[in-house]
Amino acid sequence: MARRLDYSARYPLHTTKEVYSALSSREYWDARMEEMRKHSPNEVVTLQADSNGIELEVRHILPRDMLPDIAQTVMRKDLVITRKETYGPYGPEVSGEFSASVPAGPGTLTGTMRLFATDTGATLRTSPLAKVFIPMLGPKLEQMMLINLVDLFRAEAEFTQQWLDEQHPAA
Repeated sequence: MARRLDYSARYPLHTTKEVYSALSSREYWDARMEEMRKHSPNEVVTLQADSNGIELEVRHILPRDMLPDIAQTVMRKDLVITRKETYGPYGPEVSGEFSASVPAGPGTLTGTMRLFATDTGATLRTSPLAKVFIPMLGPKLEQMMLINLVDLFRAEAEFTQQWLDEQHPAA
């Protein structure tokens, strides 16, 4: 049985246009990957942003010895995660999708994203769905994936907030 959660990154005092502009920017992504390299190797594989929307592919590498014991029982090598994100063209509300895959991985991670305006700024809501195809261990690994995703989403949101504050200081 797959597990889902919702995570909302709120950007007070910033518009959806400012958040979308950051997500479209190679400078933003390069800076974000540099920040995330403090935890593990990361790189932008491709970024395409035009009037049709945004397409992004990022590679994360988690050394096997950094994985929880339960994950090490399944993964025999470093965990190489390819994350793909797509966002539609800019508008009052922007929808997107993402997936994360691991070669020969025992499960799937997919989800949706929605960027929308609020009374105080903008919110990017991410809704991942984790599914692990290992009897008995599946539910535990799914829950672990989602807990770790919340930590990742929080770190990414904090970086994005800082980036937006530097690019668009409050008047």
